[in-house]
Amino acid sequence: MKISRLRLLGFKSFVDPTELVIEQGLTGVVGPNGCGKSNLLEALRWVMGETSHKSMRASAMDDVIFSGSQTRPARNSAEVTMFLDNSARRAPAEYNDDDTVEITRRIEREAGSAYRINGRDARARDVRILFEDAATGARSPALVRQGQIGEIVNAKPEARRRILEDAAGIAGLHSRRHEAELRLKAADANLLRLRDVLGQLGSQLESLKRQARSARRYKEISGEIRRLEAILLHLAWAEAQGQVDAEERALAEAQAHLGAVTQTEAAAIRQEAASAEAIGPLREAEAVRAAVLQRLKIEQETLEKEAERAAERRREIEARAHQLARDLEREIAQIEEADAQLARLSGESEALESTTGEPEVAEAEARAGIERFTQEQSEAATQLAELESAINEARARRRELESARGERQGLVGSLQRQLAEIERQMQEARGKAPDARKAKALIETGALLADEVQALEEAISVNEEATARAADEVRGCRETAVAMRLAAKQLETEVATLAKLLRAPSDSPYVPIVDGLAVSPGYEIALGAALGDDLEAATDPAAPLAWLKLAQDDVKDARLPVGATPLIDYVEAPAALKRRLRQIGVVARENGHRLQGLLKAGQRLVSVEGDLWRW
Repeated sequence: MKISRLRLLGFKSFVDPTELVIEQGLTGVVGPNGCGKSNLLEALRWVMGETSHKSMRASAMDDVIFSGSQTRPARNSAEVTMFLDNSARRAPAEYNDDDTVEITRRIEREAGSAYRINGRDARARDVRILFEDAATGARSPALVRQGQIGEIVNAKPEARRRILEDAAGIAGLHSRRHEAELRLKAADANLLRLRDVLGQLGSQLESLKRQARSARRYKEISGEIRRLEAILLHLAWAEAQGQVDAEERALAEAQAHLGAVTQTEAAAIRQEAASAEAIGPLREAEAVRAAVLQRLKIEQETLEKEAERAAERRREIEARAHQLARDLEREIAQIEEADAQLARLSGESEALESTTGEPEVAEAEARAGIERFTQEQSEAATQLAELESAINEARARRRELESARGERQGLVGSLQRQLAEIERQMQEARGKAPDARKAKALIETGALLADEVQALEEAISVNEEATARAADEVRGCRETAVAMRLAAKQLETEVATLAKLLRAPSDSPYVPIVDGLAVSPGYEIALGAALGDDLEAATDPAAPLAWLKLAQDDVKDARLPVGATPLIDYVEAPAALKRRLRQIGVVARENGHRLQGLLKAGQRLVSVEGDLWRW
């Protein structure tokens, strides 16, 4: 093989792509110092696999990359490609198919070098062996660098031996020998490991033999066990066949019982329908009673307001009567005083007539007494007018009371007649002075008016009692309706529960959990109210709706309130349902609302009548 070309890109001073053609004969490179002559030789050594940066006159291998100048920026990679003429087909067998062998080395800054031979990735060892087979290489004596002649002259025998081996062309054989020695050492290590493995396999073989003997013994025992199990299964099958016959007989009896229960269910349904029909008239009656009760309440409120107004009028009339009594007493006193003055004046007049002295003085005194009497009489008339005005006011208030108590017209008429009599007496009193007896009659009339007002209040009380009786009657009707609703609800719950407990077998492959329950007599309704449609769920986990026994079933649940008995005491159920039944308590109907506030999360209370209370 012969080097035909050398192409450089970014290697040291060759920043631009540079190609050096090496023709036949002697090729020389001439130039001043620093023009890059030595860089060409270093490029040859570098592409042949040189790994020492000192041989490249650099402090690190990355220094072979162009580091930039004042006018050119630095590069991040360098590449050198060597072209070998292989027209004589002297290259190794794997590269001997082409006329030219292309060897490329590329370096990235801080990333290391990569080799390619004919465009395929290769190892640095492959490149070095390729050149060693050709009696050359990065450190071959054929490449003479500066100062190398002096080094050869002063070299030790060992170093001279390497130079002679390179000159003889056996450097590649030396590398291959070293590689073969390494492989032989690896083969020796593998043989030692193989002996260890064979020893382990021998131990395992003995163990496998013992296991084989145990397996044969196990097979014999297993055959005997299967034979005995077959006998046991046959005996169990015979026993099960007998149980099947017994169960078939029990099924026939249960079907007969189911027919009777179905008839009972039909009767219960008819009774439920009759109860539903009876609820309608009761509801209508309840509505009528409610309307009557509302009307009576309105009338009661009206009567109460009228009673309040009548009581107010009575108090006013009593006050006015007391005022009139005081006025009458004052008038009677004034009239008695006037009578006394008249008697005194009459005596004085008689004395004047019997005397003969000073007639003018006596006459003046008589006239003064007459004037006083006239003035007192005028004052009495004024007081009588005030009394008449008060009586007129009382009559007006009496008319107001009459309009408010239209249903008491007869009583009010009697009061009017009495007031008319009082007016007549007052007319007579205008012509002459009233006496004490008539004044007392007026006081008694005022008392009678107060008694009549009290009679009106008693009549209002009678109306209130009638209203209360009507309210009690409506309340009784409501209680009857509620009782019938509860009875209908109880019948519905009982029918639903019996239908679930005694229904015909379905086509579903999953057996409902209700078929596995045994309920104490009288607690069927309580069970149906507590679980409802959950009784249709199966115990098979594969069912769409199923009861499952939880793994933490042994966890202590909250206790039911005091006075509640767990439903599990009256029901025999599968294990999946027991925990649920322990959290359902049976209580009396009157205690349900009181104990509901003591329930914990998930607990329920039921009564034997079908009532349900949740937490």
